[in-house]
Formats: sequence, structure tokens, C-alpha cells
Amino acid sequence: MAEHTSSSITIEAAPAEVMGVISDFARYPEWTGEVKEAEVVSTDGLGRAEQVRLLLDAGAIRDEHTLAYDWVDENEVHWSLVKSQMLRSLDGSYRLHPVAGGNRTEVTYQLTVDVKIPMLGMIKRKAEKVIIDRALDGLKKRVEALGT
Repeated sequence: MAEHTSSSITIEAAPAEVMGVISDFARYPEWTGEVKEAEVVSTDGLGRAEQVRLLLDAGAIRDEHTLAYDWVDENEVHWSLVKSQMLRSLDGSYRLHPVAGGNRTEVTYQLTVDVKIPMLGMIKRKAEKVIIDRALDGLKKRVEALGT
């Protein structure tokens, strides 16, 4: 089984507000930094994204990939790689846990990335940690800014 990296952050907003930002792919370029374009390719019967094409530009790394999303429930979403130029696999999830009577949300982001070029496991875990921490920080800032 592949190793994964995870981290958590608490956001001053209800889980529904947090999931609203997570599921609004069209606005990812406004707050994620690395995502330059995001396009919902297909949706499920409830109108949620099933597949999303993302164009990433993180300086030395530029990639276009498509992810498939599985909406477990209103507080959990998983995704996996459909196609990519640079990645062999990418599996992740957001799990939201209401705290403080539902006025705050603990968000746990889990990620496993495998690139097509050989890379030491330790370096991959460090890259995953950077991706996760940036994503969680950006999500927190975005959600809390929308709530003010």
C-alpha cells in the first residue's frame, strides 16, 4: 500500500461553508496559487463535479491533469487521477469534522502522489506535505474571507 501524507487545520466556519469552497472548482485559480485553470468536465446527478481538468503551474512543475471525484457525503470528498503528463497517480481526500457546535470545522487533507520520474520516498512525502499545507492555508483564508 502506498504511503500517504495528511494534515489538519481548523477553520472558523461551518462545514457546509468549507465544502462550498472546496466544491467551487471554477474559483480555484483565485485562491490556490498553483491552479491556473480549472474546468468541470462532467457532473453527477446532483450537479457535483465528477471529473475536473486542472492546469497547474508551480514554477518548475507545470502539468495538466484530470481528477475523478467521489462525494462520500456532505463532509467528505475523495479524488483520484484520471490522466496526467507528469503524475503516475494522485489520490486525495478532504474530511470535514464540525467542532464548537458546528461553528468551526476541522479539515483533514490526505494526499498520495506518485510522479513518473524516479524520486525518493522521503522527497515525495516532503512535497506532499508542502502541497497539503499550502492548500489548507489557502482554503482557510478563502473560507474565512468569504465569511466576513
